[in-house]
Amino acid sequence: MPSPRTKLSAPPRLPKNGMRITPLGGLGEVGRNMTVFEHAGKLMIVDCGVLFPEEHQPGIDVILPDFTSIRDRLQDIECIVLTHGHEDHIGGVPYLLKERADIPLIGSELTLAFLTAKLKEHRITPKTVQVEAGQKHRAGVFDLEFVAVNHSIPDSLAVFIRTKAGTVLCTGDFKMDQFPLDGRITDLRAFARLGEEGVDLFLTDSTNAEVPGFTMSERDLTPAIDRVFATSPRRIIVSSFASHVHRIQQVLDAAHAAGRKVAFVGRSMVRNMKIASDLDYLDIPKGLVVDFRKIQSMPDHKVTLICTGSQGEPMAALARMANGDHQIQVGEGDTVLMASSLIPGNENAIYGIINKLTDLGANIVHKGNAKVHVSGHASAGELVYCYNIVRPKNVMPVHGESKHLHANAELARKTGVPEKNVVIAQDGVTVDLIAGQAKISGKVEAGLVYVDGQTIGAATEDTLAERRLLSGGGVVTVVALIDPKTHKPVEPVEFLTKGFVHDKKTFQGAAAQVEKALVQTRTDGIDDIAKIEEIVVETVSTHLRRTYRREPAVMAVVIDA
Repeated sequence: MPSPRTKLSAPPRLPKNGMRITPLGGLGEVGRNMTVFEHAGKLMIVDCGVLFPEEHQPGIDVILPDFTSIRDRLQDIECIVLTHGHEDHIGGVPYLLKERADIPLIGSELTLAFLTAKLKEHRITPKTVQVEAGQKHRAGVFDLEFVAVNHSIPDSLAVFIRTKAGTVLCTGDFKMDQFPLDGRITDLRAFARLGEEGVDLFLTDSTNAEVPGFTMSERDLTPAIDRVFATSPRRIIVSSFASHVHRIQQVLDAAHAAGRKVAFVGRSMVRNMKIASDLDYLDIPKGLVVDFRKIQSMPDHKVTLICTGSQGEPMAALARMANGDHQIQVGEGDTVLMASSLIPGNENAIYGIINKLTDLGANIVHKGNAKVHVSGHASAGELVYCYNIVRPKNVMPVHGESKHLHANAELARKTGVPEKNVVIAQDGVTVDLIAGQAKISGKVEAGLVYVDGQTIGAATEDTLAERRLLSGGGVVTVVALIDPKTHKPVEPVEFLTKGFVHDKKTFQGAAAQVEKALVQTRTDGIDDIAKIEEIVVETVSTHLRRTYRREPAVMAVVIDA
């Protein structure tokens, strides 16, 4: 089987008796989960999420899967199946529906409720099909059966796909918490039954594949959270994902027991918690939750605030509090409880916020110093159990960075899955299931698509490189007024700067180099102003790099006198 790093070409035409699986996101990264299934000329999509930007992607709001490979086949899409309501699985749906608005969305009650509210902000009224665990649904050439799985958000589902080409079991994000807060465990009896029927391809969550043993139960966090509420002298500010219903339920219970009132802060948090409460996925004691404006006049020791920003997002409430530009002013004696995990790539932003909040006098409680968070993903022990129960013919690890995928693949091999039947793919790599054998068949375009304000896909890697250059070295603008006949400057070359530290001597050598380069353009017969400006930029950039080891963004304006 070819490695996904091997130079792959476009896949061949899919045989009638085959099924093609194409991950467009979620392999090699934590987020942006999206997988396309093709059979008999029709497509089905499982999840369509976003990836949150890292520090080296300045100015980007979110990152989408690349729809290029399916854009000319939008009418072939039977449905989008959504395994659960986290942003990394549903956040990209509005952008795909802008290309075809009537694609049916299939998911559980809470998942569809969260997504419908999000789509309303995009002015999209979706076509939805609500399903529940144990239910079957026919979507064109795909027969679907849904299985209850436990995750860090209620109402999560695995999906079993039956086609004439074979069967696929997608776990979605899951774990095997035996004591979940809502009493809804991962249905291993259904996994075993499907294993007996025959699972030709098993797509398994890899996020915690490197972690030995079993993921701790949500209930094991209760003592640590209760301790925070029992010992905090002033306000308690809790940061969490706006969709983390289980954790917020624990916080509400602790606040109620401690005699505190609670206010939700942030549009997405207020929206999602109202939805969860209205649908009875969140149990809020009467009178516990009050309006944010009302809670501001209460004594500090009676106040709990629940906000977004657990991943260091610069515009989220917690980051703004840390920077002092939020109406909530964090101060001495406040406790900040960070109740979410660290998504890889966000560590520096999160630690930066922790340091700022500490400087403001707050006590920070997080996963590193207290048992206040547990993962929503199965650890190695749970994955091995699943392999032994399901006994799949082929395995394709999904949802995770490369190290997670490889760790998951090794677990599959240890349980007896033959080496040739373990497929490690990457985003864009096509995997064909034909006659019971899964093999890599090619590759389609699956790059990062950046959302920057109202623009989608306009920002490129070159754009980000320029932004990093601007943030790291500042800007130098060279202005030259030249004689059109000789190209000699008729006035001294001027250097304008932003964010570039310099003194009177810094540009003396550069000015001489620019004058020499301008005269040379005349000798070389170059009269195109744009070309002359390119030469000036290269001249100044080279001089500053060689002389001062500085690399600002350099621009040039050349004007005929």
